[in-house]
Amino acid sequence: MSTKDYFNVKNKIVAIIGAASGIGKATSLEFAKQGATVHCFDINTAGVQSVVQQIKESGCASYGTMLDITKEDLVNEALDSIVQRHNQLDAVICTPSVNVRKSLLTYSSDEFDKVVSLNLKGSFNVLRTAGRHMTQAGAGSIVLFSSIRSQVVEPGQSVYAATKAGIVQLVRTAAAEFGPSGVRVNALAPGIVETPLTEPIKSVPDWYEAYAAKTVLGRWATPEEMVGPIIFLSSDASSYVTGTVLFADGGWTAADGRYQPPGV
Repeated sequence: MSTKDYFNVKNKIVAIIGAASGIGKATSLEFAKQGATVHCFDINTAGVQSVVQQIKESGCASYGTMLDITKEDLVNEALDSIVQRHNQLDAVICTPSVNVRKSLLTYSSDEFDKVVSLNLKGSFNVLRTAGRHMTQAGAGSIVLFSSIRSQVVEPGQSVYAATKAGIVQLVRTAAAEFGPSGVRVNALAPGIVETPLTEPIKSVPDWYEAYAAKTVLGRWATPEEMVGPIIFLSSDASSYVTGTVLFADGGWTAADGRYQPPGV
């Protein structure tokens, strides 16, 4: 294999969940630009159709529909339809998450269920259905979304952090179970990214700047900066990578504080 082939996703059949905005949208547009056939899914019907239309106007192949990943039957239907249409499913990327930032003592049972249902159960539904198709085919790559919060937390991140840590263990287990069939499973763990999920933070200047300062790069990421790691995990460039967590966090989890000691 030549170097130029490593990151090639041309002619791959890819499902991107959470495609209406943020990282999912950026990934959908770039995969299509690189020659993949992209199936876009999101609970936001109008948003996902807008992305599909944008891809089609560029001359690339794309399909899209509404999908609520907390519903097992809808996930089955969505991914089954791709295999029925193309007789293959090369990569599945699942980005959706929700966060309720509250202290543990004020968290309600309904709020707990909301976060766990989407972040953990939804990811499980996608992982299981994609894994069923890919293990039968003997190939494929699944990318779930964890977070820096799987490793480090702050007040108000309890349930969200727990789901992101849980996704890591789902990924590791799936990698162990699906690996003998030629299927790879990995997690991407972003830091702070300019997406709809982080709108509450961006609206508070001190909060926004504090997060930027926590990274060693001194800034937030754009959704487009997550696309490269996703393409890596979905392509032959990562053919021997499975069961791992790739942190794309601007050095957030690498640095223990930002104080510069004298003489250093």
